[in-house]
Amino acid sequence: MTPTTPGAARVELAIGGMTCASCAARIEKKLNRMEGVEATVNYATEKAGVAFAEGVSVDDLIATVEATGYTARRPAPLGPAPGEAGAPADGRGEDERADGELRSLRERLVTAALLAAPVIAMAMIPALQFEYWQWLSLTLAAPVVTYAAWPFHRAAWTNARHGAATMDTLISVGTSAAFLWSLWALFFGTAGMPGMTHPFEFTITRSDGAGNIYLEAAAGVTAFILAGRYFEARSKRKAGAALKALMELGAKEVTVLREGRELTLPTAGLRVGDRFLVRPGEKIATDGTVVEGSSALDVSMLTGESVPVEVSAGDSVIGATLNAGGRLVVEATRVGTDTQLARMAALVEQAQSGKASAQRLADRISAVFVPVVIGLALATLGFWLGSGAGPAAAFTAAVAVLIIACPCALGLATPTALLVGTGRGAQLGILIKGPEVLETTRRADTILLDKTGTVTTGRMTLLKVHTAGSADETEVLRLAGALENSSEHPVARAVAEGAAGTVGELPTPEDFLNVPGLGVQGVVEGHTVLVGREKLLAERAIGLPDELVTAKDAAEKDGRTVIAVAWDGEARAVLEVADTVKETSAEAVRRLRALGLSPVLLTGDNRAVAASVAAQVGIDEVIAEVMPEDKVAVVRKLQAEGRSVAMVGDGVNDAAALAQADLGLAMGTGTDAAMEAGDLTLVRGDLRVAADAIRLSRRTLGTIRSNLFWAFAYNVAALPLAAAGLLSPMIAGAAMALSSVFVVGNSLRLRGFRAADGGTADVPAPRVSR
Repeated sequence: MTPTTPGAARVELAIGGMTCASCAARIEKKLNRMEGVEATVNYATEKAGVAFAEGVSVDDLIATVEATGYTARRPAPLGPAPGEAGAPADGRGEDERADGELRSLRERLVTAALLAAPVIAMAMIPALQFEYWQWLSLTLAAPVVTYAAWPFHRAAWTNARHGAATMDTLISVGTSAAFLWSLWALFFGTAGMPGMTHPFEFTITRSDGAGNIYLEAAAGVTAFILAGRYFEARSKRKAGAALKALMELGAKEVTVLREGRELTLPTAGLRVGDRFLVRPGEKIATDGTVVEGSSALDVSMLTGESVPVEVSAGDSVIGATLNAGGRLVVEATRVGTDTQLARMAALVEQAQSGKASAQRLADRISAVFVPVVIGLALATLGFWLGSGAGPAAAFTAAVAVLIIACPCALGLATPTALLVGTGRGAQLGILIKGPEVLETTRRADTILLDKTGTVTTGRMTLLKVHTAGSADETEVLRLAGALENSSEHPVARAVAEGAAGTVGELPTPEDFLNVPGLGVQGVVEGHTVLVGREKLLAERAIGLPDELVTAKDAAEKDGRTVIAVAWDGEARAVLEVADTVKETSAEAVRRLRALGLSPVLLTGDNRAVAASVAAQVGIDEVIAEVMPEDKVAVVRKLQAEGRSVAMVGDGVNDAAALAQADLGLAMGTGTDAAMEAGDLTLVRGDLRVAADAIRLSRRTLGTIRSNLFWAFAYNVAALPLAAAGLLSPMIAGAAMALSSVFVVGNSLRLRGFRAADGGTADVPAPRVSR
């Protein structure tokens, strides 16, 4: 790799070999010790964001990471498509590498589970202990402790080289001690004799250990903890999916106008200055300026603006927005990584890389527990040797200390609670991504709520009809609805659907004409009808009577869109159209407050609309008219004030803020980008589920903590017996089994969690795309 050009610079490195949050902390510490280097390492995304000054090269950074015992490389860029200048030869390399690691972990888990089950059964059930059962146990356990447990041994060695101890160290030391002692007992002791059994006895007696094997402990712990690691890795694998989902939102092909011809090309082939055609219903291929035509664009996914934006020649347009109206010719002004969509992807990546992952409690405890256990084992060995008990008895007691410290229940503590908690969550329409999420739910004190699609339905709806003179509401709806039914404009669709729902089948208009940016006109049942902005009527010398002007001003003050209706040269009515508040939103806000969260409405929509919605649902604080990058800035500002921020959103414009927030809750009825960037997905699209999700996450975290406490308490209570040389394999096995049963039983209590509204299962599947 060529050294970086001298001067201040920033690079993101893909880090390999991390097994826990303490690994990330170690790499971060080493990098920050380099002069002129500032680094943040994220265990969840497996990336390091590094800012470095002149005199430091990327090669130096990679060398430092490798010297710490891990791997580092530049991640594949997201911008250009494969085959473009600057693109990697194979853009799928990162995906294939991650899939390969997950596949390897799955293979080790399957191997461990299949082989460990009979080993545990034979050790715990005397009836299954046939004449040479111990040798079959050795045959089955050997691949588990070597091949399946290899990631733990490798990580333990890496940690040992740097004077650190983690959960991996505890697992490796405990399983290795159990396996190696079993080998000694089988080959050099009496455990390998025909007819050897582990009787079901609970007597506490001192022995030399020559007839005891602990293969079930070594194999069982490996299988249990591999299961936890696999489910964690699978959820972590999705950490980068938000970026892919964002890039997938753009148009795949574009119709370019060159030399008077229309050519269909991949969007990657667009260059600045190219003119391209956008038909109704198509996405804008890239950022540009309209040079021909006029239309309405649905930009709600990117900006949160609920009302379609009217554009005509000279107006700027954003790539990935939807053309809901007429034919446009657009001149490309930004392509590739310069587009707003690409910049939003960069914001998401930056937010994910900068978000500190929660340090796992088990690792924090292990950092203290492991050295204490090893020290106690050495002290036990020294004591018994010094007391003249003989090497066999001394080693038996010392190894027993290591074996009893082997975290069987500890291996179950997190995965079982997660399995039950996430399973119950799925029944209630709550998808929890991983254990790191749970830590944040406990701390969150502020919750930002996106407006469009989260607090509101995200769809324009006809709310009110104000008539003037002798006009009848039914007649207004029939004539206006018939005309709007021929338009594809989202506001027109709202009017047509509202009219059809009231008056039934709508007549077919004649001489229909779309007036760009103003509305529509045509002949319905012999009447010349106009429907659109007040300006459309004014251009035809039709004014609104006073009562309609009053109704229009009041509606606009509340942030609603107003449409004027006229026929036969006279204004007859105004229609109020708006994005309506979901029926459950006000109740959801009350429940969030009850959990100690302060709600804030955050939206890209205009201030009047936002204030109206906030008043309806009981939110006091409103932040409106913000672009996606501004949403991220709002989250960071609140975090800088010492607040722990949760956010609920559903659109592409929310993705970066969801990733930046301490806790991101994505509506399952929203876009893939939002769902991938969030920590929790609310499948039903009901904001009340956000409160249930936080309650369930907090309950699950509490269960994990109580599981960890009792798992360690069992270890600590049994250590004195082991040090005294009084621990028989039956008692060790029974204690391990009972502690595991307790942990599983405690976790199963989560199945009784109920939603506040009594909802249970049968939730709809999340929408794949918007």
